[in-house]
Amino acid sequence: MVQMTREEFEAAVDDAIDAIPEDLLNLVDNVVILVEEDAPEGDPDLLGLYDGVALTERGADWGMGDLPDRIFIYMNPTLRVCDDADHVREEVAITVVHEIAHHFGIDDERLHELGWG
Repeated sequence: MVQMTREEFEAAVDDAIDAIPEDLLNLVDNVVILVEEDAPEGDPDLLGLYDGVALTERGADWGMGDLPDRIFIYMNPTLRVCDDADHVREEVAITVVHEIAHHFGIDDERLHELGWG
């Protein structure tokens, strides 16, 4: 398991977000990205999760009092699957893009086809 402080891990998440083209990031609507230590109990190896309503599924009345969608990036599972800090940064970048893609309505099958699985 790679040793990394939470601050270092959060910096990797920030770097991954900063690497997304601004034009694309401007299309992300009402989403917060959160770092959690561990994945949900039922899926301890999960690296990230999109919890929300994809843009492709939002109706005209969406947004009237709706809480922000959430993207979770899970620190400990990521540190467990990586070999070193560079690998962590790479995996975090892939996970951030993967979860943002879910926000745009892209499913896992298509993400795997595109190499973001």
